[in-house]
Amino acid sequence: MELEQGKYYHIYNRGNNRENLFYENRNYDYFLQQYTKHIVPIAETFAYCLMKNHFHVLVRIKDDRLDKSQRLVKSSLVTNKFRNFFISYAKAINKAYGQTGALFQRPFGRREVTSNEYFAWLVHYIHFNPQKHGFVKNFQTYLYSSYSIIHSGQSNVVDRDKVLEWFGGKEAFIEFHNQMTNEFAIMNLIDED
Repeated sequence: MELEQGKYYHIYNRGNNRENLFYENRNYDYFLQQYTKHIVPIAETFAYCLMKNHFHVLVRIKDDRLDKSQRLVKSSLVTNKFRNFFISYAKAINKAYGQTGALFQRPFGRREVTSNEYFAWLVHYIHFNPQKHGFVKNFQTYLYSSYSIIHSGQSNVVDRDKVLEWFGGKEAFIEFHNQMTNEFAIMNLIDED
């Protein structure tokens, strides 16, 4: 599936053979630097979570005023931007740790987000993921997630203001995240991670 302009997507991937993508703290920072370089120019980001062996992001592909044939070409270019991002990160990790071969599973996962309810629960799901997988006891304390960025007001790759607007403000965002995760609401829309 090509990534189309103006549409929202859940983008996710894991390490090849379920191996780690991140070995030390600096890898998470480098991942976000490469993400900023390759993806921020083409997509708005609403949530992310980076875990040792997989990651999730929620994006909206930026749209230009193009006719249909130009949009089809642009969609292919957008998908290639994600591929280039993965390749640039993989090359750096392979070089730094003396590895060879594919770092990420192929193809990378992508699902179109088609409703407001799906968007809201997906943001929750992405932020809750480190707790779900036992990386932390409380997802709100996890360092490599956009939850604390959105909650605290720090600047980052996330379009904080749009996320808070979507939820109806900071208090509503926090209250929604204090609910139990409702994976059932989006279970058929997410792949096993």
